[in-house]
Amino acid sequence: MSAFARIRWIKEGVKRRYNTPMESTIRFVEQHWDALLLPLSVMAVTLLIGLVVRNVVFRTLRRWAAGTKSKLDDIVVEALRSPFMIWVLMLALHFGAQTSRLPVRAQNTTAQFLLILFIISMTLVFSRLAGVLIHSAGGLSSTSLTGNVVRIVVVLLGVMIVLNTLGISILPILTALGVGGIAIALALQDTLSNLFGGFSVSMAGQVRIGDYIKLDSGEEGYITDISWRSTSIRSLQNNAVIIPNAKLAKATITNYNLPEQSMAVSVAVSVSYDCDPQAVENVLLDEARKAAEQVPGLLSAPAPIVRFMPGFGPSSLDLTLICHVRKFADQYLVQHELRKRIVRRFREAQIEIPFPTRTIYMHDESSKT
Repeated sequence: MSAFARIRWIKEGVKRRYNTPMESTIRFVEQHWDALLLPLSVMAVTLLIGLVVRNVVFRTLRRWAAGTKSKLDDIVVEALRSPFMIWVLMLALHFGAQTSRLPVRAQNTTAQFLLILFIISMTLVFSRLAGVLIHSAGGLSSTSLTGNVVRIVVVLLGVMIVLNTLGISILPILTALGVGGIAIALALQDTLSNLFGGFSVSMAGQVRIGDYIKLDSGEEGYITDISWRSTSIRSLQNNAVIIPNAKLAKATITNYNLPEQSMAVSVAVSVSYDCDPQAVENVLLDEARKAAEQVPGLLSAPAPIVRFMPGFGPSSLDLTLICHVRKFADQYLVQHELRKRIVRRFREAQIEIPFPTRTIYMHDESSKT
């Protein structure tokens, strides 16, 4: 290598060493700083206007939502307030790019990129908002299964809009998913059976969150959630019982909350054969009416009744006091309090509660010989 070539090679190496992307950017800004004034000014004004609009508009919306009884408007306002400035920033970047000296193709690319980001952010916001609204609606809609399904539907719609914006046809994708779905369905038979079992149970409306149910297999408790695979039940002992949805869909279920929460409760009472059944009935009805005003969960309407059932026992007259409680769990305290009051009242009225008796006849076999 000649001396001239060596000197040229050294100069190019020094030039490459100090011509880094950062230095190139700084050099570009120093040379074209006047071209950046307008885009930066437009972006700053847009951000300032967006900040003012957010403070004014959302302060007004919060005041309006606080004056309503529903909580849904509060949820909507808070869900839109958080990403609002992100949308304003995207708008500011768009205006800045459109007012810059960038090539038209670069401006269009930037606008399309910002539009896709906006669609994605809107999809995430509406997905979260849909899940919250479904949960707040209560009833069968508040299960995690229905909430997740709604979120997935919103996300899929957002993906379809993004693909359409990019000019990508979704028909080949749907075709591929249709062919692959057969293999997936065969491999996930148990999972899909639980999934569709949860759908059938939720959409039928015969089992809802908060209902007290009892299965023919013996499991019972309050329904706390219906998910993709299973239904969670909280027993009265505060234990969690997990039941696969497929089993729940096939089971015979007793729902103590349908058609209404109130239910009849019976208290069996036995008295001596020497007692007057009508007098015993009057005492029982009087105690039940008094307890309805004092015992939590015991209802005064429908009025309590007494039936001479099951009737004549081996050593007693058997009657049944029937009253109504507000919900399933109230029956235990009501029965407890009624039995204490009945025992105390029977002692005051000298109504005997007999012990089981048996008459034994004895024959003297020696007298026959």
